[in-house]
Amino acid sequence: MIPGIKPDPTPTDRAPSAIRVVRGFVRGWRPWCVAAVLSLGPVAGSAAPAATATEPPPIAWTTSFDAELFREAARQHRFVLLDLHAVWCHWCHVMDEETYPDPAVRALVAAHYLAVSVDSDSDPGLTSRYGDWGWPATIVLAPDGKEIVKRRGFIPAPQMASMLSAIVADPSPGPSVGRDRAPRGSGAMLLSTAQRQAFLRSYGALYDSEHGGWGTIHKYVDASSIELAFAQMDRSEPLAEHRVRQTLDANLALIDPVWGGVYQYSDAVDWHSPHFEKLMSFQADDLRIYSEAYARWHDPRYLAAATALRRYIGDFLATPDGGFYVSQDADLSIAVPGVDYYRLDDGGRRHLGIPRIDTHVYSRENGWAIRALCRYYDVTADAAALALAGRAADWIVAHRSQGGGFRHDDADRGGPFLDDSIAMADAFVALYRSSGERRWLSHAQATLRFIASSFRHPESGFVAAHVQEDAVGVLREPIRAVDQNAAVVRVANLVARYTGDLEFRRIAEHAMKRLAAVAPDGPGLHADVLLADLELGSAPTHITIVGAKDDPAARALHAAALAFPAPYLEVEWWDRSEGPLPNPAVRYPVLKVAAAFACSENACSTPVYEADRLVQAVNNSRSAD
Repeated sequence: MIPGIKPDPTPTDRAPSAIRVVRGFVRGWRPWCVAAVLSLGPVAGSAAPAATATEPPPIAWTTSFDAELFREAARQHRFVLLDLHAVWCHWCHVMDEETYPDPAVRALVAAHYLAVSVDSDSDPGLTSRYGDWGWPATIVLAPDGKEIVKRRGFIPAPQMASMLSAIVADPSPGPSVGRDRAPRGSGAMLLSTAQRQAFLRSYGALYDSEHGGWGTIHKYVDASSIELAFAQMDRSEPLAEHRVRQTLDANLALIDPVWGGVYQYSDAVDWHSPHFEKLMSFQADDLRIYSEAYARWHDPRYLAAATALRRYIGDFLATPDGGFYVSQDADLSIAVPGVDYYRLDDGGRRHLGIPRIDTHVYSRENGWAIRALCRYYDVTADAAALALAGRAADWIVAHRSQGGGFRHDDADRGGPFLDDSIAMADAFVALYRSSGERRWLSHAQATLRFIASSFRHPESGFVAAHVQEDAVGVLREPIRAVDQNAAVVRVANLVARYTGDLEFRRIAEHAMKRLAAVAPDGPGLHADVLLADLELGSAPTHITIVGAKDDPAARALHAAALAFPAPYLEVEWWDRSEGPLPNPAVRYPVLKVAAAFACSENACSTPVYEADRLVQAVNNSRSAD
């Protein structure tokens, strides 16, 4: 929470000029939207001012995107106009300011459309379906739920009027709605050699060797791409270290030097053209990656970056009673845009006011933050960071639990959503590794069982959200998002390693069947597919501490194990007073003094008694594989 600042009340689903992607790269998001501004208009669904005799009425927005909306559209012989926006999205507000108030647009909507506006952060199901279209996404559907037009980004009023008029004249689906056939699972448990090589070629080709980062224009840290480069470094791949360091060095320009936190992205390749909104997805990814980089190189710049991110999350996005908020706007107001505001020092900013914070508390965003704070704790031993993570997890368990999984918000539209439960499963595994508390592993197991029972597609993979019984048209088609299934593979595989339970291995393999059907030459980086394949087919770096948790020697060994530079890392702590470890297949000797063991797929090292010798023991274990 911001010191001395009371957060705004939780906003409604949409203020027509109200104030994130996702991780997908969203893991749910795509960084196409620019900076956000303050709410500028009436709340959706509120009484609109009456139109004059010469003007069409203001658009009567609804926030209910459901079967009843389509039934009403059929009764009235109207089309459905879906405005899918983000509360922080600048161009969404520009459309609210310039496009939707236009008389011609208003007249066409009044005569032929039912208009519905949805905050994308509030509905991960719609985000999974339309996230590739960026924010704002404008979707027009027929009353039977068939898509007619999908448009990405800002649409000026004349173009919007022309589009709406053309649809009335000819409602045939346009080229934008052409979709690939529903993916079929290959039945394979891992990628083929040819697939793997094709994905790697695409991954390498998308790297910008001149400026750093993957992709051609927008610059930001894509966490999966960096993690894959870390894995390549450990296999002595050429160029991997250079790519990571070039990217992380360049991204330092996007970290706010005053408050900390990272801006969403640079819209130019120079890394110096920031879009100033601060989304939890970016804060969490950058915090985790810079922490990992510091563990590897001990570069003080990376520690400073990680600390600035951790400080921002704690100061601005932490709620008073547990949990984390979603995002902070880029601009203070139309009159004070981010490019001017963020040049000011702390006093100058606070004198003008604080850009709005979206005070929803979503399970997904909290899972991302918890996981990142745990990795920061691992490499810094900052106990306050771990306490903040545990506090948030307890809050989400208390307020968002649903049968082992998690709701997105206090009440969801069309949930539950796979993204929330994946993020929290990742968070629980991170908490178990960092703290050694077995309750967190139990939560992760329960969450994965919820995923398996609630989201399993009979053919392959897991769906992003339930298909509602009365859904129509395209909404009856389940979405099996690649990034979400890759995340399921990775977390379920790690839980299988911790527990020895084949139930979780089967969950990972079912998700991998979906990934094995992804076309290597399709759009996107798909580093997450390569990571899922790599981890499912190999053992993690595995370190076990044997000793009492109140023993300083055991605590020192555990701290050294946590700080080991490996994103694919399994750390366990066997305190005999707690009974056997969760995986009964691995047994360690009872020793008189605390020790650590570095294990490979089939063997463990001799006991290591000094923390400063653990890294060498792990490296020896790796080289023996």
